[in-house]
Amino acid sequence: MTTAAPLNAIAAPNLSPSARLEHDDHVQPEQQSAKPNTYIPRGDTVVTLNYFRPPEDGSIPFQQAGDNVDNIPAGQVLRNFGDFDVKVPITDIRGHESEYTLDEHAFEVIENVPESAEKEFVDDESIKQKYYPESATARVRHHLPEEAEKLLQGRFRIINVWRPLNGPVQANPLGFAATGTLRDEDLIPIEHRYPDRTGETAGIVYSPNQKWHYLSGMKNDERLFLECFDSEASKPGTKVRGGRVPHTAFRDERTPEDAIGRESIEVRALVFGP
Repeated sequence: MTTAAPLNAIAAPNLSPSARLEHDDHVQPEQQSAKPNTYIPRGDTVVTLNYFRPPEDGSIPFQQAGDNVDNIPAGQVLRNFGDFDVKVPITDIRGHESEYTLDEHAFEVIENVPESAEKEFVDDESIKQKYYPESATARVRHHLPEEAEKLLQGRFRIINVWRPLNGPVQANPLGFAATGTLRDEDLIPIEHRYPDRTGETAGIVYSPNQKWHYLSGMKNDERLFLECFDSEASKPGTKVRGGRVPHTAFRDERTPEDAIGRESIEVRALVFGP
């Protein structure tokens, strides 16, 4: 995977979708095509995720962002690092949603969320006016410069809110790893180069200790909270383990060939206070 959870408050996670999934020998093509198009894969399985490969020349990893993507000068590249595939086990948390919390695992499932005022999710301005207010949308110092110092004196968190738009999700569900299963050395800073600033994400280095999860058949009235940063997690003696949750879409080989493609939206929220 090419990008991941941040190392500090200015970083932002947004793991790129996982690529190819190799077929296990025990799953035959005729078994795959025989499944009805309403079939939703459930239960624990094994999937292929693509992990960070550092630049071969040892330079600082970077990728272009924002308007830079469409205006790359001749001779420059979109990014200077690569990726490679690894097959990993992944656990379906359906039926066990309440066992996972932001403080302990840095992800949490919220159920029975009221219908959003935004219905279509096709117009950017409409989404900003209707859906964004249902969850804060900016980082502290970048978007709240006058209030930043006061706000940063207390607890603050950066939490991504993910939801499907055409659930229940049948194809390409979202995978996420519990924060406690990542070591500091699993996270490699990546410069995110915008025209007017440089942000930071992180590449995820593969480790067999990482524990991946997903929520099968996620519905439109469910939300997945993915914590990217928690100021309490860095304090001595704290029981909070929150922050830095890698997440990525993945292909499930059990998905019917004519499955409905997933549509989803993810926004980033700033949360202040306890």
